Amino acid sequence: MSKNKWFGTDGVRGVANEFPMTADFAFKLACALSTAICTTRHKVAIAKDTRISGDMLEAAMIAGFTSQGIDVLTLGIIPTPAVTTFADKLDVDMAVMITASHNPYQDNGIKLINNDGDKFSDEVTAQIETLIEQNNFTFSKNKLGKVSQDNTIAAKYQQIALDMCNNQPVFKDWKIVVDCANGCFYRILPDVLTKLGAEVIPLGTNPDGCNINRDCGSQHVEAMLETVKTSGADIGIAVDGDGDRIKICDGQGRLIKSEHLMAFLAMDAEKSGENQGRAFASTKLSNTALERFITQKLKLQYCSTGVGERYVIKALKENGGMIGGEESGHIVLLDYAKSGDAMMTSIRLLKGMVREGKKPDQIFPLFDDDFLFYKNYSLSNREMVKQITSHPELTALVEDLSQKISGHGRVVIHPSGTEPKIRVWVCGDNEQQVQDFGTQLWNKIENLSRSI
Repeated sequence: MSKNKWFGTDGVRGVANEFPMTADFAFKLACALSTAICTTRHKVAIAKDTRISGDMLEAAMIAGFTSQGIDVLTLGIIPTPAVTTFADKLDVDMAVMITASHNPYQDNGIKLINNDGDKFSDEVTAQIETLIEQNNFTFSKNKLGKVSQDNTIAAKYQQIALDMCNNQPVFKDWKIVVDCANGCFYRILPDVLTKLGAEVIPLGTNPDGCNINRDCGSQHVEAMLETVKTSGADIGIAVDGDGDRIKICDGQGRLIKSEHLMAFLAMDAEKSGENQGRAFASTKLSNTALERFITQKLKLQYCSTGVGERYVIKALKENGGMIGGEESGHIVLLDYAKSGDAMMTSIRLLKGMVREGKKPDQIFPLFDDDFLFYKNYSLSNREMVKQITSHPELTALVEDLSQKISGHGRVVIHPSGTEPKIRVWVCGDNEQQVQDFGTQLWNKIENLSRSI
Protein backbone atom coordinates (compact mmCIF):
# COMPACT_ATOMS: atom_id res chain seq x y z
CA MET A 1 0.00 0.00 0.00
CA SER A 2 1.29 3.47 -0.86
CA LYS A 3 2.22 5.74 2.04
CA ASN A 4 0.38 9.03 2.33
CA LYS A 5 1.74 12.06 4.16
CA TRP A 6 -1.42 14.12 4.30
CA PHE A 7 -4.33 12.00 3.08
CA GLY A 8 -5.96 9.60 5.53
CA THR A 9 -8.85 7.20 5.07
CA ASP A 10 -11.25 10.09 4.50
CA GLY A 11 -9.30 12.82 2.73
CA VAL A 12 -6.91 15.42 4.12
CA ARG A 13 -7.86 17.28 7.28
CA GLY A 14 -6.47 19.85 9.71
CA VAL A 15 -6.95 23.22 11.37
CA ALA A 16 -8.10 25.87 8.90
CA ASN A 17 -5.34 28.35 7.97
CA GLU A 18 -2.68 25.95 9.26
CA PHE A 19 -0.87 23.54 6.97
CA PRO A 20 -2.21 21.58 5.18
CA MET A 21 -5.56 23.34 5.42
CA THR A 22 -4.25 26.57 3.91
CA ALA A 23 -5.29 28.44 0.79
CA ASP A 24 -1.85 27.73 -0.69
CA PHE A 25 -2.16 23.95 -0.18
CA ALA A 26 -5.73 23.95 -1.55
CA PHE A 27 -4.55 25.85 -4.63
CA LYS A 28 -1.69 23.40 -5.25
CA LEU A 29 -3.96 20.43 -4.61
CA ALA A 30 -6.35 21.70 -7.28
CA CYS A 31 -3.44 22.14 -9.68
CA ALA A 32 -2.29 18.57 -8.97
CA LEU A 33 -5.80 17.20 -9.48
CA SER A 34 -6.02 19.10 -12.75
CA THR A 35 -2.91 17.30 -13.96
CA ALA A 36 -3.62 13.83 -12.59
CA ILE A 37 -7.41 13.48 -12.73
CA CYS A 38 -9.20 16.14 -14.78
CA THR A 39 -7.92 14.99 -18.14
CA THR A 40 -11.09 13.85 -19.92
CA ARG A 41 -13.93 16.30 -19.33
CA HIS A 42 -11.69 19.03 -17.89
CA LYS A 43 -14.37 19.79 -15.32
CA VAL A 44 -14.76 19.37 -11.55
CA ALA A 45 -17.61 19.85 -9.06
CA ILE A 46 -17.06 21.43 -5.63
CA ALA A 47 -19.38 21.31 -2.60
CA LYS A 48 -18.87 22.29 1.04
CA ASP A 49 -20.37 22.16 4.51
CA THR A 50 -21.40 25.12 6.66
CA ARG A 51 -18.11 25.96 8.40
CA ILE A 52 -16.70 29.44 7.89
CA SER A 53 -13.40 28.33 6.33
CA GLY A 54 -15.20 26.56 3.50
CA ASP A 55 -15.40 29.76 1.46
CA MET A 56 -11.64 30.30 1.68
CA LEU A 57 -10.73 26.77 0.66
CA GLU A 58 -13.33 26.70 -2.10
CA ALA A 59 -12.01 29.97 -3.53
CA ALA A 60 -8.45 28.66 -3.45
CA MET A 61 -9.40 25.44 -5.19
CA ILE A 62 -11.44 27.30 -7.80
CA ALA A 63 -8.37 29.45 -8.49
CA GLY A 64 -6.17 26.37 -8.78
CA PHE A 65 -8.48 24.49 -11.12
CA THR A 66 -9.30 27.43 -13.38
CA SER A 67 -5.61 28.42 -13.58
CA GLN A 68 -5.06 25.01 -15.19
CA GLY A 69 -7.90 25.35 -17.67
CA ILE A 70 -10.37 23.23 -15.66
CA ASP A 71 -14.00 24.33 -15.45
CA VAL A 72 -15.57 24.34 -11.99
CA LEU A 73 -19.19 23.56 -11.13
CA THR A 74 -20.05 24.80 -7.62
CA LEU A 75 -22.80 22.87 -5.82
CA GLY A 76 -23.08 25.00 -2.68
CA ILE A 77 -23.78 23.57 0.77
CA ILE A 78 -24.94 19.97 0.40
CA PRO A 79 -24.20 16.73 2.30
CA THR A 80 -21.31 14.48 1.30
CA PRO A 81 -23.70 11.64 0.32
CA ALA A 82 -25.47 13.98 -2.08
CA VAL A 83 -22.13 14.61 -3.79
CA THR A 84 -21.30 10.89 -4.06
CA THR A 85 -24.82 10.18 -5.35
CA PHE A 86 -24.71 12.75 -8.14
CA ALA A 87 -21.01 12.71 -9.08
CA ASP A 88 -21.67 10.43 -12.05
CA LYS A 89 -24.50 12.63 -13.33
CA LEU A 90 -22.65 15.97 -13.51
CA ASP A 91 -20.36 15.25 -16.49
CA VAL A 92 -17.25 15.95 -14.39
CA ASP A 93 -13.93 14.16 -13.96
CA MET A 94 -14.28 14.26 -10.18
CA ALA A 95 -15.88 16.06 -7.26
CA VAL A 96 -14.48 17.74 -4.15
CA MET A 97 -16.26 17.93 -0.80
CA ILE A 98 -14.82 20.55 1.54
CA THR A 99 -15.63 19.34 5.04
CA ALA A 100 -14.11 18.15 8.29
CA SER A 101 -17.12 15.92 8.87
CA HIS A 102 -17.71 15.58 12.64
CA ASN A 103 -14.77 17.80 13.69
CA PRO A 104 -15.22 21.26 15.27
CA TYR A 105 -15.52 24.34 13.10
CA GLN A 106 -11.85 25.33 13.50
CA ASP A 107 -10.95 22.28 11.41
CA ASN A 108 -11.64 21.67 7.77
CA GLY A 109 -10.86 18.98 5.25
CA ILE A 110 -10.97 18.04 1.59
CA LYS A 111 -12.54 14.79 0.42
CA LEU A 112 -11.81 13.66 -3.13
CA ILE A 113 -14.54 11.75 -4.99
CA ASN A 114 -14.15 10.19 -8.41
CA ASN A 115 -16.79 10.44 -11.13
CA ASP A 116 -18.33 7.14 -10.02
CA GLY A 117 -18.97 8.51 -6.54
CA ASP A 118 -16.15 6.58 -4.85
CA LYS A 119 -13.24 7.90 -2.83
CA PHE A 120 -9.75 7.74 -4.29
CA SER A 121 -7.33 4.95 -3.41
CA ASP A 122 -4.17 5.45 -1.37
CA GLU A 123 -2.16 4.98 -4.55
CA VAL A 124 -3.93 7.85 -6.31
CA THR A 125 -3.64 10.22 -3.35
CA ALA A 126 0.07 9.34 -3.03
CA GLN A 127 0.50 10.34 -6.68
CA ILE A 128 -1.31 13.62 -6.02
CA GLU A 129 0.88 14.33 -2.99
CA THR A 130 3.98 13.82 -5.13
CA LEU A 131 2.74 16.37 -7.66
CA ILE A 132 2.10 18.88 -4.87
CA GLU A 133 5.61 18.40 -3.50
CA GLN A 134 7.20 18.76 -6.95
CA ASN A 135 5.27 22.02 -7.48
CA ASN A 136 6.11 22.12 -11.17
CA PHE A 137 2.80 23.60 -12.30
CA THR A 138 2.72 25.84 -15.35
CA PHE A 139 0.29 28.62 -16.14
CA SER A 140 -0.83 29.94 -19.51
CA LYS A 141 -2.86 32.96 -20.53
CA ASN A 142 -4.52 30.74 -23.11
CA LYS A 143 -5.54 28.02 -20.66
CA LEU A 144 -8.20 29.23 -18.23
CA GLY A 145 -11.31 27.58 -16.86
CA LYS A 146 -14.66 29.07 -16.03
CA VAL A 147 -17.02 28.75 -13.06
CA SER A 148 -20.72 27.87 -13.08
CA GLN A 149 -23.29 26.92 -10.43
CA ASP A 150 -25.76 24.09 -9.95
CA ASN A 151 -28.17 24.76 -7.11
CA THR A 152 -30.55 21.90 -7.94
CA ILE A 153 -28.75 19.00 -6.25
CA ALA A 154 -30.35 19.41 -2.82
CA ALA A 155 -33.87 19.22 -4.26
CA LYS A 156 -33.02 16.23 -6.45
CA TYR A 157 -31.42 14.48 -3.49
CA GLN A 158 -34.51 15.13 -1.36
CA GLN A 159 -36.70 13.65 -4.06
CA ILE A 160 -34.74 10.39 -3.98
CA ALA A 161 -35.53 10.15 -0.26
CA LEU A 162 -39.21 10.92 -0.79
CA ASP A 163 -39.41 8.33 -3.56
CA MET A 164 -38.24 5.68 -1.06
CA CYS A 165 -41.67 6.08 0.54
CA ASN A 166 -43.61 6.80 -2.67
CA ASN A 167 -44.12 10.36 -1.42
CA GLN A 168 -46.60 9.04 1.12
CA PRO A 169 -46.91 10.13 4.80
CA VAL A 170 -45.72 6.76 6.07
CA PHE A 171 -44.35 8.23 9.31
CA LYS A 172 -47.52 10.06 10.32
CA ASP A 173 -47.64 8.33 13.72
CA TRP A 174 -44.05 9.22 14.61
CA LYS A 175 -42.66 12.10 16.64
CA ILE A 176 -38.98 12.50 15.73
CA VAL A 177 -36.22 14.66 17.22
CA VAL A 178 -33.74 15.51 14.45
CA ASP A 179 -30.36 17.04 15.34
CA CYS A 180 -28.67 18.30 12.17
CA ALA A 181 -25.41 19.46 13.86
CA ASN A 182 -25.76 22.92 12.29
CA GLY A 183 -24.37 21.25 9.20
CA CYS A 184 -25.33 20.30 5.67
CA PHE A 185 -28.64 18.63 6.59
CA TYR A 186 -30.02 21.63 8.50
CA ARG A 187 -32.82 22.16 5.98
CA ILE A 188 -32.96 18.93 4.02
CA LEU A 189 -33.55 16.26 6.67
CA PRO A 190 -36.28 17.98 8.74
CA ASP A 191 -38.07 18.94 5.53
CA VAL A 192 -38.02 15.38 4.14
CA LEU A 193 -39.24 13.77 7.36
CA THR A 194 -42.00 16.37 7.67
CA LYS A 195 -43.13 15.71 4.10
CA LEU A 196 -43.23 11.99 4.96
CA GLY A 197 -45.73 12.72 7.71
CA ALA A 198 -43.59 12.85 10.85
CA GLU A 199 -43.92 15.41 13.60
CA VAL A 200 -40.37 16.80 13.63
CA ILE A 201 -38.63 18.54 16.51
CA PRO A 202 -35.51 20.11 14.93
CA LEU A 203 -32.21 20.78 16.67
CA GLY A 204 -28.98 22.14 15.23
CA THR A 205 -30.62 23.88 12.28
CA ASN A 206 -29.16 27.39 12.60
CA PRO A 207 -25.61 27.28 11.19
CA ASP A 208 -23.52 30.43 11.59
CA GLY A 209 -20.21 29.15 10.26
CA CYS A 210 -18.78 28.56 13.73
CA ASN A 211 -21.29 26.25 15.42
CA ILE A 212 -21.13 23.15 13.24
CA ASN A 213 -20.93 20.04 15.49
CA ARG A 214 -20.71 22.29 18.57
CA ASP A 215 -22.57 20.59 21.43
CA CYS A 216 -24.85 18.95 18.88
CA GLY A 217 -25.05 16.28 16.23
CA SER A 218 -23.78 12.73 16.22
CA GLN A 219 -20.72 13.53 18.34
CA HIS A 220 -22.62 15.37 21.07
CA VAL A 221 -25.93 13.58 21.46
CA GLU A 222 -26.84 14.92 24.90
CA ALA A 223 -29.30 17.52 23.59
CA MET A 224 -31.00 14.93 21.39
CA LEU A 225 -31.33 12.43 24.23
CA GLU A 226 -32.76 15.00 26.61
CA THR A 227 -35.17 16.44 24.04
CA VAL A 228 -36.49 12.97 23.21
CA LYS A 229 -37.21 12.30 26.87
CA THR A 230 -38.84 15.66 27.61
CA SER A 231 -40.89 15.81 24.39
CA GLY A 232 -42.19 12.26 24.44
CA ALA A 233 -40.69 11.59 21.00
CA ASP A 234 -40.56 8.07 19.58
CA ILE A 235 -37.01 8.34 18.30
CA GLY A 236 -34.05 10.69 18.05
CA ILE A 237 -31.81 11.06 15.00
CA ALA A 238 -28.49 12.91 15.09
CA VAL A 239 -26.19 13.40 12.11
CA ASP A 240 -22.74 14.95 11.74
CA GLY A 241 -21.72 18.10 9.91
CA ASP A 242 -21.47 16.60 6.43
CA GLY A 243 -24.25 14.04 6.81
CA ASP A 244 -22.51 10.70 6.37
CA ARG A 245 -22.67 9.65 10.03
CA ILE A 246 -25.73 8.90 12.15
CA LYS A 247 -26.60 8.17 15.78
CA ILE A 248 -30.07 7.12 16.94
CA CYS A 249 -31.79 6.80 20.31
CA ASP A 250 -35.06 5.19 21.35
CA GLY A 251 -38.05 6.90 22.97
CA GLN A 252 -36.51 6.59 26.42
CA GLY A 253 -33.43 8.51 25.34
CA ARG A 254 -31.19 5.44 25.20
CA LEU A 255 -28.55 5.47 22.49
CA ILE A 256 -28.74 2.51 20.10
CA LYS A 257 -25.35 1.14 19.05
CA SER A 258 -24.52 1.26 15.36
CA GLU A 259 -23.94 -2.50 15.26
CA HIS A 260 -27.57 -3.05 16.28
CA LEU A 261 -28.85 -0.58 13.70
CA MET A 262 -26.87 -2.36 10.98
CA ALA A 263 -28.10 -5.74 12.21
CA PHE A 264 -31.71 -4.53 12.12
CA LEU A 265 -31.31 -3.25 8.58
CA ALA A 266 -29.91 -6.60 7.48
CA MET A 267 -32.64 -8.52 9.31
CA ASP A 268 -35.45 -6.39 7.90
CA ALA A 269 -34.00 -6.52 4.39
CA GLU A 270 -33.93 -10.31 4.62
CA LYS A 271 -37.53 -10.45 5.90
CA SER A 272 -38.78 -8.16 3.13
CA GLY A 273 -36.89 -10.06 0.42
CA GLU A 274 -34.87 -6.99 -0.45
CA ASN A 275 -31.47 -8.39 0.50
CA GLN A 276 -31.90 -11.96 -0.77
CA GLY A 277 -28.90 -13.42 1.02
CA ARG A 278 -26.38 -10.80 -0.02
CA ALA A 279 -23.18 -10.34 2.00
CA PHE A 280 -22.77 -7.98 4.94
CA ALA A 281 -19.64 -5.94 5.75
CA SER A 282 -18.34 -4.12 8.80
CA THR A 283 -14.95 -3.07 10.12
CA LYS A 284 -12.71 -5.04 12.43
CA LEU A 285 -13.65 -2.63 15.22
CA SER A 286 -17.29 -3.76 15.24
CA ASN A 287 -18.42 -5.80 18.24
CA THR A 288 -17.84 -9.49 17.60
CA ALA A 289 -21.42 -10.27 18.64
CA LEU A 290 -22.53 -8.57 15.42
CA GLU A 291 -20.66 -11.14 13.37
CA ARG A 292 -22.42 -14.00 15.19
CA PHE A 293 -25.82 -12.37 14.65
CA ILE A 294 -25.16 -11.95 10.92
CA THR A 295 -23.65 -15.38 10.31
CA GLN A 296 -25.63 -17.55 12.74
CA LYS A 297 -29.06 -15.90 12.93
CA LEU A 298 -29.31 -14.40 9.45
CA LYS A 299 -27.05 -16.95 7.72
CA LEU A 300 -25.27 -14.24 5.72
CA GLN A 301 -21.64 -13.93 4.69
CA TYR A 302 -19.83 -11.52 7.02
CA CYS A 303 -16.90 -9.49 5.66
CA SER A 304 -14.58 -7.93 8.26
CA THR A 305 -12.71 -4.95 6.80
CA GLY A 306 -10.08 -2.40 7.63
CA VAL A 307 -11.14 0.75 9.46
CA GLY A 308 -12.72 3.29 7.11
CA GLU A 309 -15.95 3.53 5.18
CA ARG A 310 -14.26 3.03 1.82
CA TYR A 311 -13.04 -0.40 2.90
CA VAL A 312 -16.59 -1.39 3.82
CA ILE A 313 -17.84 -0.22 0.43
CA LYS A 314 -15.03 -2.06 -1.34
CA ALA A 315 -15.90 -5.31 0.48
CA LEU A 316 -19.59 -4.96 -0.32
CA LYS A 317 -18.89 -4.41 -4.00
CA GLU A 318 -16.44 -7.30 -4.20
CA ASN A 319 -18.84 -9.70 -2.45
CA GLY A 320 -22.12 -8.50 -3.94
CA GLY A 321 -23.40 -7.02 -0.68
CA MET A 322 -25.70 -4.11 0.07
CA ILE A 323 -25.58 -3.40 3.83
CA GLY A 324 -22.58 -2.55 5.99
CA GLY A 325 -20.95 0.10 8.08
CA GLU A 326 -18.80 1.14 11.00
CA GLU A 327 -19.42 1.33 14.72
CA SER A 328 -18.67 5.07 14.41
CA GLY A 329 -22.02 5.65 12.70
CA HIS A 330 -21.18 5.38 9.00
CA ILE A 331 -23.87 3.05 7.64
CA VAL A 332 -23.83 2.05 3.99
CA LEU A 333 -26.86 1.01 1.95
CA LEU A 334 -25.55 0.55 -1.57
CA ASP A 335 -29.00 0.14 -3.11
CA TYR A 336 -29.81 3.67 -1.95
CA ALA A 337 -26.52 5.55 -1.71
CA LYS A 338 -22.88 5.26 -2.76
CA SER A 339 -21.48 6.13 0.67
CA GLY A 340 -22.59 6.48 4.27
CA ASP A 341 -25.82 8.46 4.14
CA ALA A 342 -27.60 9.59 7.30
CA MET A 343 -30.85 10.50 5.56
CA MET A 344 -31.25 7.31 3.52
CA THR A 345 -30.26 5.25 6.57
CA SER A 346 -32.78 6.96 8.84
CA ILE A 347 -35.59 6.55 6.34
CA ARG A 348 -34.75 2.90 5.72
CA LEU A 349 -34.64 2.23 9.48
CA LEU A 350 -37.98 3.97 10.01
CA LYS A 351 -39.54 2.01 7.15
CA GLY A 352 -38.38 -1.21 8.77
CA MET A 353 -39.82 -0.23 12.14
CA VAL A 354 -43.13 0.72 10.54
CA ARG A 355 -43.17 -2.67 8.83
CA GLU A 356 -42.53 -4.32 12.22
CA GLY A 357 -45.27 -2.22 13.79
CA LYS A 358 -42.91 -1.38 16.65
CA LYS A 359 -41.07 1.64 18.03
CA PRO A 360 -37.31 1.49 18.75
CA ASP A 361 -37.59 0.70 22.46
CA GLN A 362 -39.59 -2.42 21.52
CA ILE A 363 -36.92 -3.61 19.09
CA PHE A 364 -33.50 -2.79 20.51
CA PRO A 365 -31.14 -4.22 21.60
CA LEU A 366 -31.20 -7.11 19.15
CA PHE A 367 -28.48 -9.12 20.89
CA ASP A 368 -26.09 -9.05 23.85
CA ASP A 369 -22.80 -7.34 23.06
CA ASP A 370 -19.53 -9.16 23.66
CA PHE A 371 -17.12 -7.79 26.26
CA LEU A 372 -14.87 -4.96 25.10
CA PHE A 373 -11.53 -3.44 26.05
CA TYR A 374 -11.14 -0.20 24.13
CA LYS A 375 -8.70 2.56 25.04
CA ASN A 376 -6.73 5.16 23.10
CA TYR A 377 -3.03 5.48 23.95
CA SER A 378 -1.90 9.08 23.25
CA LEU A 379 1.62 9.87 22.06
CA SER A 380 3.49 13.08 21.31
CA ASN A 381 3.59 12.66 17.52
CA ARG A 382 2.44 10.40 14.68
CA GLU A 383 5.98 9.18 13.97
CA MET A 384 6.01 7.48 17.36
CA VAL A 385 2.67 5.90 16.50
CA LYS A 386 4.19 4.41 13.34
CA GLN A 387 7.27 3.14 15.15
CA ILE A 388 5.32 1.47 17.94
CA THR A 389 2.58 -0.09 15.82
CA SER A 390 5.20 -1.64 13.53
CA HIS A 391 7.53 -2.74 16.32
CA PRO A 392 8.28 -6.49 16.21
CA GLU A 393 7.50 -6.97 19.90
CA LEU A 394 4.03 -5.50 19.53
CA THR A 395 3.21 -7.27 16.25
CA ALA A 396 4.34 -10.59 17.75
CA LEU A 397 2.13 -10.06 20.79
CA VAL A 398 -0.87 -9.17 18.61
CA GLU A 399 -0.34 -12.34 16.56
CA ASP A 400 -0.05 -14.51 19.67
CA LEU A 401 -3.18 -13.07 21.33
CA SER A 402 -5.12 -13.25 18.06
CA GLN A 403 -4.42 -16.96 17.84
CA LYS A 404 -5.48 -17.52 21.44
CA ILE A 405 -8.79 -15.65 21.06
CA SER A 406 -9.56 -17.01 17.59
CA GLY A 407 -13.17 -18.16 17.29
CA HIS A 408 -14.19 -16.27 20.42
CA GLY A 409 -13.13 -12.70 19.70
CA ARG A 410 -10.75 -10.35 17.94
CA VAL A 411 -7.63 -8.31 18.78
CA VAL A 412 -6.89 -5.02 16.98
CA ILE A 413 -4.15 -2.43 17.26
CA HIS A 414 -5.11 0.53 15.09
CA PRO A 415 -3.24 3.82 14.64
CA SER A 416 -5.52 6.85 14.39
CA GLY A 417 -5.58 8.36 10.93
CA THR A 418 -5.79 11.94 12.20
CA GLU A 419 -4.27 12.07 15.71
CA PRO A 420 -1.14 10.69 17.46
CA LYS A 421 -3.07 7.89 19.14
CA ILE A 422 -3.10 4.10 19.08
CA ARG A 423 -6.40 2.30 19.53
CA VAL A 424 -6.13 -0.77 21.73
CA TRP A 425 -9.18 -2.89 20.99
CA VAL A 426 -10.02 -6.38 22.20
CA CYS A 427 -13.51 -7.88 21.97
CA GLY A 428 -14.76 -11.35 22.83
CA ASP A 429 -17.17 -13.56 24.74
CA ASN A 430 -14.87 -14.09 27.76
CA GLU A 431 -14.66 -10.98 29.94
CA GLN A 432 -11.54 -11.99 31.86
CA GLN A 433 -9.69 -12.91 28.69
CA VAL A 434 -10.67 -9.64 26.98
CA GLN A 435 -9.49 -7.51 29.91
CA ASP A 436 -6.27 -9.50 30.30
CA PHE A 437 -5.36 -9.29 26.61
CA GLY A 438 -6.19 -5.59 26.47
CA THR A 439 -4.01 -4.91 29.50
CA GLN A 440 -1.11 -6.85 28.00
CA LEU A 441 -1.28 -4.80 24.80
CA TRP A 442 -1.59 -1.53 26.70
CA ASN A 443 1.41 -2.34 28.88
CA LYS A 444 3.48 -3.34 25.85
CA ILE A 445 2.73 -0.03 24.11
CA GLU A 446 3.56 1.86 27.30
CA ASN A 447 6.91 0.09 27.64
CA LEU A 448 7.77 0.69 23.99
CA SER A 449 6.86 4.37 24.26
CA ARG A 450 9.49 4.77 27.00
CA SER A 451 12.24 3.10 25.01
CA ILE A 452 11.73 4.78 21.63
